[in-house]
Amino acid sequence: MEYLLLITAIALLIVAIAAGWALTLMGLPGNWLMVAAAALYAWLTPFSGPTQITWLTLLAMTALAAGGELAELAAGVWGARRAGGSRRAAIFSLIGSMAGALLGASLGLPIPLIGPPIAALLGGALGALAGAGFAEHSRGESSRQSLRVGIAAFVGRLLGTGVKTLVATILAVIAIVALIL
Repeated sequence: MEYLLLITAIALLIVAIAAGWALTLMGLPGNWLMVAAAALYAWLTPFSGPTQITWLTLLAMTALAAGGELAELAAGVWGARRAGGSRRAAIFSLIGSMAGALLGASLGLPIPLIGPPIAALLGGALGALAGAGFAEHSRGESSRQSLRVGIAAFVGRLLGTGVKTLVATILAVIAIVALIL
């Protein structure tokens, strides 16, 4: 019976890791889902044996997740600021990217499994573009400058999500390797 519970816990952890990775691709806090699932697994399963996740592993996963979040935030803000955008453009870029990611995820693309994450990624980037461009235009900047700041926010958002997804991949590998070794 204990063996069956352990197999169930491992399967649930793998499902949570896959879901966390997909959420991260959509610009949502999937890295934290992965860390929380690994922590719950470590807390509920035996403290020794081949399928153990140690607290040191969890600490490393937490640090990586925090780094991924900071990188995503910094990349979006950096994109808008790099093109000469204001602080307001950076804030609106962040708000627009969240709204765009949620809208994109809810609308999705008609491609099974990968449609919603791709739509969320593009929606987040387009939301960053719209938010930063709107903020600059409402400050009285020219349409050309507003578009330039918006495009830089778009690129920054894509780069930030790319870095965060790379971190999610590393977190998934760490969790799975911890289960195997």
